[in-house]
Amino acid sequence: MIAARAALDRLWARGTAFLGCRYAIMGGAMSWVSERHLVAAISNAGGFGVIACGAMSPDQLAAEIAGAQALTDRPFGVNLITMHPQLDDLIRVCLAARVGHVVLAGGVPSGGAVRAVKDGGARLICFAPALVLARRLVRLGADALVIEGSEAGGHIGPVSLTVLAQEILPHVREVPVFVAGGLGRGEAIVAFLEMGASGAQLGTRFAAATESIAHPNFKATFIRAAARDAVPSVQLDERFPVIPVRGLANAGTKRFLEHQADTLRRFQSGELSREAAQLAIEHFWAGALRRAVIEGDVEHGSVMAGQSVGMVTAVQPIAEIIGELVEQAAGALASRGD
Repeated sequence: MIAARAALDRLWARGTAFLGCRYAIMGGAMSWVSERHLVAAISNAGGFGVIACGAMSPDQLAAEIAGAQALTDRPFGVNLITMHPQLDDLIRVCLAARVGHVVLAGGVPSGGAVRAVKDGGARLICFAPALVLARRLVRLGADALVIEGSEAGGHIGPVSLTVLAQEILPHVREVPVFVAGGLGRGEAIVAFLEMGASGAQLGTRFAAATESIAHPNFKATFIRAAARDAVPSVQLDERFPVIPVRGLANAGTKRFLEHQADTLRRFQSGELSREAAQLAIEHFWAGALRRAVIEGDVEHGSVMAGQSVGMVTAVQPIAEIIGELVEQAAGALASRGD
């Protein structure tokens, strides 16, 4: 097993060197979940925690970063949404706090945002949903990429990680590439490392961890769920786009379908304009994630989860989860030497 551990260290050496941690295992940035306690726990366990800024104000983000720094002296990153109206201020907050890695998510970042991060001395990580965008982001100045498959929880693209990995990993060698989406065991991580990945990002398994501030009801739904229960949101009419989000089916998801149908009826009758109907559909889930994560309303809130939720079988400490992933990865390598 010592030889297998050494082999694993070699496989993700580029990722660990880039992140500055023991294991090239990143925590996915999950709004309301990836806050100081979970982030610090991941970093303290040898992984790389990432704060989910989401809709935070600059002052709120500064407080969250300071809180994480009080809980760990190890590296962690901050995930910023490119569409945030105060993105420039949020970048300045990260740089002032000497955050070493900034993740720009939710779209292709502007040249100004890229320059601000890099000129400030931080490393830039971006999400690449296709090979053409991966190459564009590298040219823009991304220092690393995350390729996330549709198996992931939360906002998703249309392509599975298995396909993305085959499309991107053989052709993008200039920067480290981390894989994400549906990962729940170390054997899978090893498979992608051998394809050329530098590390992995996991969210769903960490969301139900002991250190996660998520409500006990939220964690309990993860333990009960199977992979098939984590489904993407459904769009009823192409005239009114719905951003696909993967979560556990509940009364809220059924009500969303009814809400869309009712909104379409009101639009077709002339009661609502196209703009008003689109807003009515978009606003349905406002506050729903907080209701599920913080308040524990898992029937009507948004219970975002990836298909790896079926591998969440208990509430475990972060160190135990990461330890299992590493043991499984090393075990897979050791078995190949038999």
